[in-house]
Amino acid sequence: MRNIGLIFRREFAAYFATPLAYIFIVIFLVMAGTMTFFVGGFLARDQADLQPFFGFHPWLYLFLVPALSMRLWAEDRRLGTIELLLTLPITMFEAVIGKFLAAWAFTGVALALTFPLWISVNYLGSPDNGVIVASYLGSYLMAGAYMAIGSLISAMTKNQVIAFVVAAAVCFLFTVAGSPILLNYFENWAPGELVQTIASFGFMTHFQAIQRGVIDLRDLIFFGSAIVIALTANAYVIDWKKAE
Repeated sequence: MRNIGLIFRREFAAYFATPLAYIFIVIFLVMAGTMTFFVGGFLARDQADLQPFFGFHPWLYLFLVPALSMRLWAEDRRLGTIELLLTLPITMFEAVIGKFLAAWAFTGVALALTFPLWISVNYLGSPDNGVIVASYLGSYLMAGAYMAIGSLISAMTKNQVIAFVVAAAVCFLFTVAGSPILLNYFENWAPGELVQTIASFGFMTHFQAIQRGVIDLRDLIFFGSAIVIALTANAYVIDWKKAE
């Protein structure tokens, strides 16, 4: 745990050493506000909830998280600093987990800075704060799953642009996996078991379940499993690539 903590602090501080952190946070907050008030019709709905705000989170993360994760390993591989990192007395899994937790925590900072919306909706009405807390939890878990996938893709290439594009594409597939349009296509020819399997991999499906205020253990296990599987694969990819 000590090694993970050291890597976490090093990586987390590195975000704020460059304009990247502030640009990411500003873009996230501006886009979240724009989607909530102008696209989601927050005021026109005349309801004291944050459904328009959380409803757009999968699409915000779809582009912003890969933009953040693309440098996790691709930059180290391009500059050759990954060899220096791996010569330290740490395990591969400690390096992967430390980097991931730093990026995930940074995303959490951006998400936490949306608290004025929560304050505003409580000022305007009497929302179900339990549902809002559950939605924040679901959003953060979903961001972690996106980040783990992005970290895995970043480990596969030295080019950050390629890492961004591929990660965004893979995350998009997981986002729409449970959408009616995609499922209707498969229902026309695929067995019901296959359709249900595809639907079970949809990030949107699990997030929307939590967004309703129902924290089902199956949804938590899904996002947790996605993170663990992606990070495990991440460690094996780094181990494989270092031999190149």
